[in-house]
Amino acid sequence: MTETTQIVHRTVSAPNADTHGRLVGSWLASYPSANTRASYRVDARLFCKFLDTGAVDLLQASRAHVDVFARARNAAGDADTTLARRLAAVSAFYTYAITVGAVSKNPAQYVGRPSVDQDHTTTAALTRREAMRLLDAAVADSPRSHALVDLLLSTGVRISEALAATQAGLSSDRLVIRRKGGKKAVVALPEHTAAALYGLVGVLGTELATGCEADRLIFTTRNGRPWARSNAHTTLACLARKAGIIKPMSSHVLRHTHATLALELGVPLHHLQDSLGHADPRTTRRYDHSRKRLTNSSAHTVGQLFN
Repeated sequence: MTETTQIVHRTVSAPNADTHGRLVGSWLASYPSANTRASYRVDARLFCKFLDTGAVDLLQASRAHVDVFARARNAAGDADTTLARRLAAVSAFYTYAITVGAVSKNPAQYVGRPSVDQDHTTTAALTRREAMRLLDAAVADSPRSHALVDLLLSTGVRISEALAATQAGLSSDRLVIRRKGGKKAVVALPEHTAAALYGLVGVLGTELATGCEADRLIFTTRNGRPWARSNAHTTLACLARKAGIIKPMSSHVLRHTHATLALELGVPLHHLQDSLGHADPRTTRRYDHSRKRLTNSSAHTVGQLFN
């Protein structure tokens, strides 16, 4: 029987997210990275809602349904990178479902995904002057804003790594963080960045000397609760407006800015890769905006040998 690519709209008695919530939850729990879980959770909800419109059960979806979902997301304006991730999430879910005996095949296995340029990023980095204006605005706003912007700009850590950092991992020249997957890493801290962090948490000199810093989060709300990532991004957006920056603002913009400035200042690519915690050097190369300049071509250097 030929599979139809048309979704027939009819009433759904029970949403897929409710019917198969336990299976989806188990699949998400298999990923150690909170960021991956958060992204895939959104993708799974979108796919479930899409199937709900045609009263298609999640475990009975065909390749045709996934193909139509891809076209629908493309029409909704998803960027190629976003659509590729959504389809990867759908495929990963069904692969997991096969391993637990919930389905016998993966309907997304052969669905085409957009080609993503690994050497390109659409994120616009801040210039040096813009970065300084943002830092000035953060200093004027609050110790917490100052510490966050200084940390993100100076070290390039991810916002998730910054918000999960604890006082016990902070010392005068370094900060212990957890990278993607939960692996611990040590990040070097400039003196002014460490000062900003200590100014925020108020660790006493006696605590520093004895190594008795409390294992509390560095970035919290006024009542001591974890600072939500969404609220931190709202703060960054407000600071950007105060600094007169019209570029879209996010924590990733500051990470991108750190990487771009590092390469401009001559930091070797492999050192930057280690600093940012990139497993693939191609990811780091996205931030090297000078790589396409003909003046930087190896031909100019090697060609001198045969002049």
